[in-house]
Amino acid sequence: MDLNGFTGRKVIITGGLGFIGSTLAMKLVDLGARVVVVDSLIPEYGGNLFNVKGYEGRLKVNIADVRDEFSMSHLIRGEDFLFNLAGQTSHIDSMENPYPDLDINCRSQLFILEACRKYNPAIKVIYAGTRQVYGKPDMLPVREDHPIRPVDVNGIHKMAGEWYHRLYYQVYGIRSCSLRLTNTYGPRMRVKDARQTFLGIWIKALIEGKPIDIWGDGLQIRDFNYVDDAVSAMLKVALSDKADGEVYNLGSEPVSLKGLAELMVRVFKGGEYRILPFPGKRKAIDIGDYYADFHKIGEDFQWKPEIGLEEGLARTFDFYRRHIEHYL
Repeated sequence: MDLNGFTGRKVIITGGLGFIGSTLAMKLVDLGARVVVVDSLIPEYGGNLFNVKGYEGRLKVNIADVRDEFSMSHLIRGEDFLFNLAGQTSHIDSMENPYPDLDINCRSQLFILEACRKYNPAIKVIYAGTRQVYGKPDMLPVREDHPIRPVDVNGIHKMAGEWYHRLYYQVYGIRSCSLRLTNTYGPRMRVKDARQTFLGIWIKALIEGKPIDIWGDGLQIRDFNYVDDAVSAMLKVALSDKADGEVYNLGSEPVSLKGLAELMVRVFKGGEYRILPFPGKRKAIDIGDYYADFHKIGEDFQWKPEIGLEEGLARTFDFYRRHIEHYL
């Protein structure tokens, strides 16, 4: 797909100083878009000014919280595209303190969509959904029509956020699309804790000379997308009316957690892993095996993951070897 459709267009990215948002922002700048990134820079949520180093003069940074409806109402006016990536991602945090998760992943989504309805109904919205909405799969691979049964507060709120977007399309014609992301990884991801993805804390462990801790038996299956592939999917659906009102899975070839740890040790050229019993809080919300059927987005937009897991891990380790001090 020709991505020149972003040239000269106005784009706003919530969560734009985060891992995926910053990667998307820089790509859009390179495509000639006029980019505004919005981020609260609240320490727990992953925003990092270093993520856009080298692009500071080529995009606009607005420090604002998506829970501030007045700020969002002002910022959304006149924009052509909204990539709505702001969110609370920690499953454990959502269970221990559900109210901030409710505010960020539900209430703020209504603020954003109401601002679109009132002040910019022609805007195109891409929502960062999650595989977590499916809960424990009944069958593998998981298709978009799989039953929705989240196993934690975060999954319920992300499900609601996605449905708000679909509802505003159906009732008000707000052109929106949701991508149900799987485990996304790559440079600029949060590695100082597991609030964003367990893969980040595994990378940090290897760099610090500590073992990777695998909970359970290590045979759990997951799939992973390198961040550039996730960004590619977002750009493709943003430029097409065919995506309006739709949801799409992203995904890749599945791998066991033990197999992933072995690959990481090999790519890193050092380290070890150990298999430990599940902590009680984690076990209660674990989804077991998961990998997605992503044929729908492949058929509609010729999307498929281009960066294999070994190459993606090598690129990621190279980034953190050079820049780890900015992420601890």
